[in-house]
Amino acid sequence: MFADQISVFLENKAGRLAEVTKTLAGASVNIRALSLADTSDFGILRLIVDNNDKAESALKEAGFTVRTTRVVAVEVSDKPGGLMSILEFLDSKQINVEYMYAFVRQRHDNAVMIFRFDNTDSAVEALTSEGFAVIKGDELYTM
Repeated sequence: MFADQISVFLENKAGRLAEVTKTLAGASVNIRALSLADTSDFGILRLIVDNNDKAESALKEAGFTVRTTRVVAVEVSDKPGGLMSILEFLDSKQINVEYMYAFVRQRHDNAVMIFRFDNTDSAVEALTSEGFAVIKGDELYTM
């Protein structure tokens, strides 16, 4: 019920993001979703890709610092209040969302959100028991 996210640590300077995408393209890795957070000195690029092993290997070989993190992909009703309903549910279970970002494709006419929780196992158990659709990593990577 989990997906693997690749985090790439980047210097905050022109061209570094292009280098990452060039490296992934050269390894025939397709980016499915991404999020970029930055400070004045560095950034963290979070990626969902179609082949984690190839991506991690290519990025490390190119000199990037890379880490893999477990995240959860959840279907969210694609209408006003859809995201609110899942966030209110998580709050009622005292599950903290560390960060989240949108996936580039829909599933069954629903939006797909990527979540990082402080307690991933508890979050997945709570979400599935409440009927929220959690997407397995293997399915997510091929969407």
